[in-house]
Amino acid sequence: MDPEFVAAVARAAAGEKVNIARFCREHGVSRGVFHKYLTRFRTEGTDGFTRRSTAPRHHPAALAAPVAEAVLRARKELAEHGLDNGPISIRWHLEDNGTTPVPSPSSIYRILRAHGQIVAQPRKKPRTRRRFEYADPNGCWQIDGMEHYLADGTKVCIIQILDDHSRLDVGSYAATGETTAGTWAALQQAFAGYGLPVTLLSDNGLAFTGKHRGWMVELERHLARLGVTSIASTPHHPQTCGKNERVHQTLQKWLAARPPAATLTALQDLLEDYRTCYNNRRHQSLDGLTPQQRYDARAKATPATGPRRAGGVATRPVSATGVIAFSGCSIVLGRAWAGRFATLYWQGDRVTVMIGDTVARQLTLDRSVRYQRLTDHKLSTRS
Repeated sequence: MDPEFVAAVARAAAGEKVNIARFCREHGVSRGVFHKYLTRFRTEGTDGFTRRSTAPRHHPAALAAPVAEAVLRARKELAEHGLDNGPISIRWHLEDNGTTPVPSPSSIYRILRAHGQIVAQPRKKPRTRRRFEYADPNGCWQIDGMEHYLADGTKVCIIQILDDHSRLDVGSYAATGETTAGTWAALQQAFAGYGLPVTLLSDNGLAFTGKHRGWMVELERHLARLGVTSIASTPHHPQTCGKNERVHQTLQKWLAARPPAATLTALQDLLEDYRTCYNNRRHQSLDGLTPQQRYDARAKATPATGPRRAGGVATRPVSATGVIAFSGCSIVLGRAWAGRFATLYWQGDRVTVMIGDTVARQLTLDRSVRYQRLTDHKLSTRS
């Protein structure tokens, strides 16, 4: 408050003659403001100079206190169960519990912000992005492993399998590690419950694929026999398997809200509870449907009849002893080819080895042994 303004108001209130018009003109103050404070001073004394809040006295659009309490209680309940507790999830939770009236997500956001539950972060506002998904359930499943720890600190692996179209968790399997045996066991469990997918998408873990390394791993051979096509993401591009990467976070949050499992069996029991919860909760990316509802809404895609034979081309150096390494096997060519580079054309376990324009060897890999001995002497020497 301007000291000269205070003095002029006090003098005028005491009965002194003050040229109010000239004072207001010289100090850039309206006469209405001067008289407002003059009236306040006469009734309140110096307290009349205290600024009043300009906020409205009535808020006809404000939500009642019980609604705010219900929102805060819902957020706490969801957080305690390890579930998403953003505005949209809170609104669904209130609807499911029969709360009325149910505020909009924006109103819930304002309540949370007003009570210090969240802090606005404009830079994290999601950008509009085009989401890709397969047209039908079982058109593609995504598979990936996630590290987890038992109560005693033992590191294990949770293998999660997600339907790309519906985001249904078709399998969450507790394994000792991301191994071929664990992965195949997880898939067999999923096949028993949901049938076969047309395609299986994975990252480049050795338990899943050898495509970008130029060979087939055991899992790919199993899938090929069933007619399931296996595909792998580009190396160092986790966005390709983004749905599975995101659902790892959901599972981690859910498990963190519960005591850690002591054994793999106990962990598997937890995972079954999680799948029931996750598959039957509304999902924002599914326009409020649950994954189970989305999965059940359309006919299921099925693999083409008959086994698929994956194949490709690979290049390998021939060792000093005339051997090349391929798909976990050592293929003998003969010392005559030592130091050369061989091109392998393979489909399933059938392999043709070319050195230049010459067929160095043709064979079907014997998976019961690693060392593929040379049986045809004629192919061991240069033509």
